[in-house]
Amino acid sequence: MYVELHCKTNFSFLQGASHPDELVTRAAQLGYTALAITDRNTLAGVVRAHLAAKQTGLPLLIGAEITPVDAPPCLLWVSDRTSYAALCRLITHGRRRTEKGRCHLTLEDISRHSSSLLAGVIPYWNGPCQDAVADSSPPLPSLPLTSPHHLSAYHDIFADRCYLLAELHHGVNDPAQVDALTDLSRQAQLPLVAAGNVHYHVASRIALHDVLTAISQGVTVAEIGVRRFPNAQRHLRTLDRIRSTYGSLPGSLQRTLEITHRCTFSLEELRYEYPKELAPGNLTPITYLQKLAWQGAQQRYPRKIPVKVRQLLQHELQLIEELHYEAYFLTVWDLVRFARSQNILCQGRGSAANSAVCYCLGITAVDPDTTDVLFERFISRERNEAPDIDVDFEHERREEVLQYLYHKYGRDRAGMTAVVTTYRSRSAIRDVGKALGLSPDRVDSITKNIDGYARHAPLEDICQEADILPGSAVGKRLIALVNTLVGFPRHLSQHVGGMVMTRGPLCELVPIENASMDDRTVIQWNKDDLKVDCLSLGMLTAIHKCFRLIKQHHNKTLNLANIPAGDEPVYDMICRADTVGVFQIESRAQMSMLPRLRPRNYYDLVIEVAIVRPGPIQGQMVHPYLRRRSGIEKVTYPNSQIRNVLKKTLGVPLFQEQAMRLAVVAAGFTPGEADQLRRAMGAWRRPGLIDQFRQKLIEGMRQNNLSEKFSRQVFEQIRGFGEYGFPESHAASFALLVYVSAWLKHYYPAT
Repeated sequence: MYVELHCKTNFSFLQGASHPDELVTRAAQLGYTALAITDRNTLAGVVRAHLAAKQTGLPLLIGAEITPVDAPPCLLWVSDRTSYAALCRLITHGRRRTEKGRCHLTLEDISRHSSSLLAGVIPYWNGPCQDAVADSSPPLPSLPLTSPHHLSAYHDIFADRCYLLAELHHGVNDPAQVDALTDLSRQAQLPLVAAGNVHYHVASRIALHDVLTAISQGVTVAEIGVRRFPNAQRHLRTLDRIRSTYGSLPGSLQRTLEITHRCTFSLEELRYEYPKELAPGNLTPITYLQKLAWQGAQQRYPRKIPVKVRQLLQHELQLIEELHYEAYFLTVWDLVRFARSQNILCQGRGSAANSAVCYCLGITAVDPDTTDVLFERFISRERNEAPDIDVDFEHERREEVLQYLYHKYGRDRAGMTAVVTTYRSRSAIRDVGKALGLSPDRVDSITKNIDGYARHAPLEDICQEADILPGSAVGKRLIALVNTLVGFPRHLSQHVGGMVMTRGPLCELVPIENASMDDRTVIQWNKDDLKVDCLSLGMLTAIHKCFRLIKQHHNKTLNLANIPAGDEPVYDMICRADTVGVFQIESRAQMSMLPRLRPRNYYDLVIEVAIVRPGPIQGQMVHPYLRRRSGIEKVTYPNSQIRNVLKKTLGVPLFQEQAMRLAVVAAGFTPGEADQLRRAMGAWRRPGLIDQFRQKLIEGMRQNNLSEKFSRQVFEQIRGFGEYGFPESHAASFALLVYVSAWLKHYYPAT
């Protein structure tokens, strides 16, 4: 019976050499009672570890390795929800007071945030330092033991919640270490507890760990010297090996179980609560949202609200209330209201364009009465997943919007979501090659044939072209290390525009740190939390400048809503491919398509935006659509259900929503399974994910009496979306800007 209490994942950047799920899975295989994740000054890896622990059934302890500048480092383990909030606040405090990638904490800081946390003091220390600790600075493996005086402060703070770590790694000095630790434990009055200072899940990963250490220090592996671990024992060891190692320290193994029994917290206890102060005091958030939605509907349809829109609003508002998303919609509505009050042009897009509520709130511009919206593409009861509304703002003024959110909700309640920047093939080859001592010219000769997204020849072939024999010692080592390193997190960066706002302190849900940009803060997770995407779009800036110039020179007030629709001369210009400067349709590929497709209405522009994409091209959808549009090829459908799905696009699935519907009506997918297919289609940078659905799709269509030829054809078309295709809602939002920019080009070319 054993619990590993000191374990770093690869979210301790350039230190841990294993993914969180690899560590959790390995611990479960070895029969560990539980596992603690304790990355250095961060909780960035705990969500992925938590998901893996749920799959394996292994209990997970949440913690972190904390590195104060004036005391020995320590592990802090979370016992309950209160101590989790305290740890998040502590890390936030250390991160916010210094530059990105560093953490500056003192023992006094730890004392102020120690509420119900358990501590394990790491007894090896160089002494006080003034600088903040960098994320990637590796621990030196041969530091001296600290003095009892330095441990007494921890004892004063944590009392009976404080332990002294005993970390033995089968070195020649283990017997002497046991004697020294026993003596130090007695003098400091701290009980010894066994721990492994784990950096990788299996011993073979030490080769990668050496490379990571070399990368972090800017040297080659041959130059690491004393910074290299003396052996490969910082891995998850077998229980027999653990028992034999710590047999001379009575009670040290039993105390790992004692700590686990004291730590009952799980990430399942966390609850995201949306800001609710936007509703007036006499209204609840849902009643206020209902009021705004119906008022907006009256404004959108001043003569009469169409029956279709009325039914959509009733359905959507009911689902929003059921899933408790009303405060989120109010948050986005308030954001858009602020932007327009400041004369900042904005428009919602993406899956939110499937929402009648978003249209009536003025967030999106796609009329649900004239388009076939799929609200479940946006919000689904079955997915139980938070909605994600993308809003484009003028790129020159987006910062005003972000700062409005920071000002309204405060730095402790608002932050940008993180993006985990990971190693791709090119960056992995550059870093590994340098660490192995390859010359810059040799590394460049390899990377010039790499596109970064795994769409390239096998590394063996590329190395061969660079005169590195794949079978040689250097070639084998390089290829193995690069293949392992690809996908490893390199650092956290800020999302292009994703903001998270909370009802209570955000820094009690997840640590917050400074971004590289001034006046920006970012949370340590890129978890799919509820967020508002405040994106920038240069065309909105250009359109808004045109509106201002037209007002100035022609005294005519224009906006996105009052541009005359269906203007024949504008469509004539588009069909001539006179579209330089027009949003989305000025590329050579688009301009060559325009005379063939000949758009004559808004929905034709939706198709034009979507059809010239790698997905439809790779899925061989373009030419069948053009032949059917021109009358050369007859449009046929196997049955009425498929006809309902594909009628608008002449029997060819051009949009992700159609692929999802086909999976349901033709192959028997549940809505949840169809959404998994959507996610695979959206992961165009990781080719091959759609192949896992092949058998289920084809077999499901066979069972519905669809022909083998049709089944395989549909799968290949869906597979094409793995090369990047558009959802219809996204294309619909862009099509509006296509038309507006074309209208401005035709009637006011000088602007």
